[in-house]
Amino acid sequence: MLAGLLRQNPRFHAGMSGPVGGLFNTLQGDMSGRNEYSVFISDTQRRRILQGLFDEYYGPEFAAEVVFDTNRIWCSKLRSLKELFPAAKVIACVRHVPWIIDSIEQLIRRNTFQPSAIFNYQPGGTVYSRSEGLANGDGMVGFAYNALKEAYYGEDTANLMLLQYETLVSNPASALKAIYDFIGEPAFIHDFDNVSYDADEFDIRAGTPGLHTVRRKIAVRERTSVLPPDVFRRFENDAFWRDPQLNLRGVRVV
Repeated sequence: MLAGLLRQNPRFHAGMSGPVGGLFNTLQGDMSGRNEYSVFISDTQRRRILQGLFDEYYGPEFAAEVVFDTNRIWCSKLRSLKELFPAAKVIACVRHVPWIIDSIEQLIRRNTFQPSAIFNYQPGGTVYSRSEGLANGDGMVGFAYNALKEAYYGEDTANLMLLQYETLVSNPASALKAIYDFIGEPAFIHDFDNVSYDADEFDIRAGTPGLHTVRRKIAVRERTSVLPPDVFRRFENDAFWRDPQLNLRGVRVV
């Protein structure tokens, strides 16, 4: 949803989660001690190669002056980003956790004949095993949640901002103003009634049609959860960013 809004600005490039984060991780691993030739790679060269990844991926094909690279990995890489790109900003999109689990479960049920890549195309399982899989440390939600906590409580928070889903859908103008202030970009008038974003080819290949489809009009939509009450309660108190007393480093939460 945020990408669909940001891309209305011709200065910006934004999209769904891309490959740069995974490539970054792979390069770090391949330049580590597990590579017998790593003795020939200095930290200066590592830095240059990792910077070059961004430069080469976002080459002439991307005409935008500001790039939003979307990947859940970046909250676990704040120190690396600080070293490589001191002015880079990280905007972490957050939402009340049980509703994230609920949204994924609803999507899985809508595509009942197609096993999803989210669960390694396994056709079995229940809402309980699916919620467990999402929430564990290497799961789609659990990894992102733990990476966010690492960033939020770490020492490299100067360029970190948290944007709540609830703010974005209830007051998108205020949310976008905060983002523009945070990244130091001039204001732009967005159309909150005509947001366009989908990734149909990717979603179909992943066995999860509609995964990245955004409704045209941004609005608060009330619904009843499909999660069993005990599953919903399990995640109900996980929104640590809502407690000002836990914001030990004064991270901006919008």
